[in-house]
Formats: sequence, C-alpha cells, structure tokens
Amino acid sequence: MYKAGIKNKMAVLALSLFSSCVLAAYPEQPITLVVPFPAGSGTDAVGRIFASEMSSRLGQPVIVENKPGANATIAAQQVAKSKPDGYTILISTNTPLSAAPWLMKNVSYDVVKDFTPVARGGNLPFILIANASKPYQTVKDLVNYAKANPGKLSYASGNSTGIVAGATLGNSADIDILHVPYKGTPQAITDLIGGQVDFMFTDLASGIPFVKSNKVKALAVSTAKPSALLPDLPSMEAAGINNFDINSWNGFLGPAGLPDEVVSTLNKTINEIVDNKEVKQRLANLGFDAFSGTQQEFADFVKQQYVLWGDLIKAAGIEQK
Repeated sequence: MYKAGIKNKMAVLALSLFSSCVLAAYPEQPITLVVPFPAGSGTDAVGRIFASEMSSRLGQPVIVENKPGANATIAAQQVAKSKPDGYTILISTNTPLSAAPWLMKNVSYDVVKDFTPVARGGNLPFILIANASKPYQTVKDLVNYAKANPGKLSYASGNSTGIVAGATLGNSADIDILHVPYKGTPQAITDLIGGQVDFMFTDLASGIPFVKSNKVKALAVSTAKPSALLPDLPSMEAAGINNFDINSWNGFLGPAGLPDEVVSTLNKTINEIVDNKEVKQRLANLGFDAFSGTQQEFADFVKQQYVLWGDLIKAAGIEQK
C-alpha cells in the first residue's frame, strides 16, 4: 500500500511537472491572428504591426488571416468555435462584439460566454469625411444641405461604427439620409472618392491618407471632445451635434476556455508592445491610440460596451429584433 501510494504521488507530480512544462512552452507553433475586416482597413494595418511585434517577442510566427463580412461576425464565429489553445486569436473591434448582436437578428455566438478576453489594444478614433467636390465644408453645412435636400444624401459604412455613427447623425440632426453598406472600409472610401456616396464615418488609419491627398475632406472627429491625434479637427459636439460621442475600441480575444497561462503570456506581450514608445508612435501614425491593461479590466470593458452600443443602436432606431 505504501509503495503504491508513493508511486501514485510520483505519477501525479510527474504529470503536474509535464503540464507545467507544456504550458510554459507556449507558444510552440505559429499563432493565427484573425482580422474581421479586409486588407487595407484600419484594423488590418494595426493588426499587422501587433502581429509582427508579437512574433518577435513570442518566438513564433503570428500569421494575419483576414476574414471580413457580415459585420465582422464571420471572423468572430470562427474564433469562438476554434480550439482554446491560444493559437487562434481574434483582434476585435466593437463591430462583432458590441454592435453586431444588436444590428443583426441571428448572431451565432454569445459575446460573454463564447470568448476569453485577453487584452485591450487601444482605440481607433473615427472621423466624418465627405466627397471632395461636395459644397459642404462643415458638419453644419452638411446638415443644412441634407435638410434642404431630404433623402438625397447618402452615407457609406464599412463597419458597425460607420453604421451607428451615420444613423446617430441622422437621428440627432433630424435629417433624412440614405445608408449604403459595404463589406469593408476600403471599398466604401473608393466609392466616396468616386462620388457614388456623399459622406461616411471612417477610422483615422483608413481615412487620413485620402484627406492628406485632398481626395476627401474631413469635417469632424466622431467624439464629443477633440482628438489629440487631430487637434485642429472639431469634435461633433463642437460642430453642433449634441451628445455625439462614438469611438471604436480594439482588443484581443480567444475562444472560451483559454488557459490562464496562455492569457497571462498574451496579455503581458500586448502590454509590452503598447508600452514601447517606438511602436506606440508607429501606431499613432496610423491614427491608433494604443494602450492596454489587465485581463479583468478588458473583460469588464467588453461587457460594458455591449450594453452601451445596444443603447446607441436602440436610440438610433436601427436595432434588429
């Protein structure tokens, strides 16, 4: 009995040590970073910087996989159903987790139950841009033009932030505008430049290059307060639209059941990336405000944003029941 007990204890100890070694070795193979938007989008550009930095720190390739479509729910669903081993990670925005469940009737995942929040990545501020040839130069001009021409102005969207921001503007300013949805931001901006649509809300990373080249004009940032990244551009509130404060968040999640050790490794890595001054500046050049925090802070944030965006979408009158 005594010998058998010793053997059992040794077996348990060996198994424990083996498990610890396996977990400590993470990652042992390439990691797939799933981007829910097409190549050329703001999230894609930011995701590729994170992927490169994660790869150098973790010692394994981090492969970017673009899975756009259906308000980013295709990518989110893929990650939610993947094996919880840390080798399939979603770089998410508010689109699939905060907004899509309210904008769509059938979303096949539960925002809270089907994911493991890992770390916040930062914010991707949005700006209101218009076709360069249009007569309006300010938000007030655009609103006045829309009121004088009801139903004739159209706005594009390449993600849920664009959808909700456009609908909120229409509701807040009491103007009749037409929504034209696109699969992604790059396609929407192409048609905006070509004059097929009149204006749109887009992330800084996607929009600023076209603003600088005078292919489109920027009218405001989508927040209540001006952005430190674009201090000369007025906020929506300063432009005359009260209680308008819409921003796009960014963060990393895995499927439910991700081991604590994997979460800890990834959270530590992402915090190291956003704390690096050089990397932070590279991201800022894209219009991305990089910052992170603890895993619990991000988990709480995801829950709060789900409620907040639900309220925004209901107020704009675009909830799908």
